[in-house]
Amino acid sequence: MSNDDIIYQKMLKAIVEHQLPPGERLPEDKLSEAFGVSRTGIRKVLQRLALERFVVIQPNKGAQVNRPSRREASEVWDSRILLEPLLIPAISENWNDKLSQQFRTMVELEKQANLNGEVAQAIQLTAKFHYELARVGNNLVLAEFVEQLCYRSSLVIAAYGSRESVNCDCGDHMSLVDLLDRGLVSEAQHWMRHHLVHLKASISLTGKQDTHVDFGKLFA
Repeated sequence: MSNDDIIYQKMLKAIVEHQLPPGERLPEDKLSEAFGVSRTGIRKVLQRLALERFVVIQPNKGAQVNRPSRREASEVWDSRILLEPLLIPAISENWNDKLSQQFRTMVELEKQANLNGEVAQAIQLTAKFHYELARVGNNLVLAEFVEQLCYRSSLVIAAYGSRESVNCDCGDHMSLVDLLDRGLVSEAQHWMRHHLVHLKASISLTGKQDTHVDFGKLFA
């Protein structure tokens, strides 16, 4: 993995885990100092993040973490509500005992993170459950799309979410694994749709106050 890729992964992780909140300015000089690389290298990473809509770059103003509009926030969740239940039949066809155990372990880790108050870890594990599940359907294009939507959902939660958005009370992911184990496709589709609709409803489109980040400490 190249140095640019390492920096990209660290910055993406910080955004997805809300350590870099929406609206946070990303000065090239401070990031260059934090990572010990040139501003040119930082600029390449910021441009890559901008292409994926995690970062916004404005002429004469520099880069900042994207703060999704209310419309975009709603459309991201609507896209997931439409798409993820449709993947369930293909996922069910490929489901087996090994996958069941793999996803049960993932859910247990997610639960433990919530119990320990490790919000960033819980958010990452929740997103991972959804996009890894999409990969089981063996359509890599759709799986990559779901992965991007999961990342963007996390950004939406960072901007507009509540505690309920992180620790959903609409039933944990283990319920879905149980349905897949039993081959109950329609029920699993209904569960997924209800789950995502509930999460969307937990989003309050009012925004949050910006915070200031110590880049040197964050990326040490």
